[in-house]
Amino acid sequence: MTAKKKALGKGLGALLENPDTDITTKGIDSGKYVAGSVAEISLDSIEANPFQPRSSFEGEALEELAQSIREQGIIQPLTVRKMGYNAYQLISGERRLRAAKNAGLEKVPAFIRIADDQQMLEMALVENIQRKDLNAIEVAISYQRLMEECALTQEQLSKKVGKNRSTITNYLRLLKLTPDVQISIRDGKLTMGHARAVVNLQDEEQQLEVLQRILKENLSVREVEVLVQKIGKSLHPLKKKRQHTNPLPERYAHQKERLTQKLNTKIALKRSLKGKGNLSISFASDEQLDKLLQALDNMNT
Repeated sequence: MTAKKKALGKGLGALLENPDTDITTKGIDSGKYVAGSVAEISLDSIEANPFQPRSSFEGEALEELAQSIREQGIIQPLTVRKMGYNAYQLISGERRLRAAKNAGLEKVPAFIRIADDQQMLEMALVENIQRKDLNAIEVAISYQRLMEECALTQEQLSKKVGKNRSTITNYLRLLKLTPDVQISIRDGKLTMGHARAVVNLQDEEQQLEVLQRILKENLSVREVEVLVQKIGKSLHPLKKKRQHTNPLPERYAHQKERLTQKLNTKIALKRSLKGKGNLSISFASDEQLDKLLQALDNMNT
């Protein structure tokens, strides 16, 4: 424990050894902060953060951090909120907390705050969003939770996390991807660039097909963009073409020609497979219209 205190540095070590920094409820300032910013807290007194957005912690990286903590101690204190006498809840620093447990520490340095659930959620999510090792799906989920649970608009969220609104929109769109694609992003098999191209496909089967090609052929972002564009152009026009190339039965085609000759004008006849459609007669002037109406009237007599 002595080596750990030395590793914390002269300033922080002196602060922890100062009895004036011991935290008690009498030091609460306006109900938001506890007087004295840092104290050493027993690991057994800290419970997990229920708002933690991270869903996975890489084992090897966690062990590397644990080894660093064994040798140098915890450089950056955790942040917790006071829940009661000798009871705390983690706000940020879960990776450091887990590594400290792996390293065999009994106590850790921590900033202590008083915060309600919404404040805690905001602090935990914003703190985690700033981390470079958070994957794109975890960032997207964090943005969504901040908006939904803290009643924030994209503009308000943009200011709170210091990101452009377009950046936030691009992350939120990732949550529209099929679960298999999201897992590939989470596991580092797909980049953000790949994901932004694939999300333009609304059909899940198409997304999965493109995913398999990316993984199998090691496609670049540009190659995926071109592939997605081809899929979008090839399927929809083909569907429209099939709908509008239904040939007229011979008896209706014959009647169309007969009517064209009889009225001496252009006739258009469209009919679907269900027998629905329309018949249109073209005319170029009111005079021609009068003649057509007279001819139709004569046909009925």
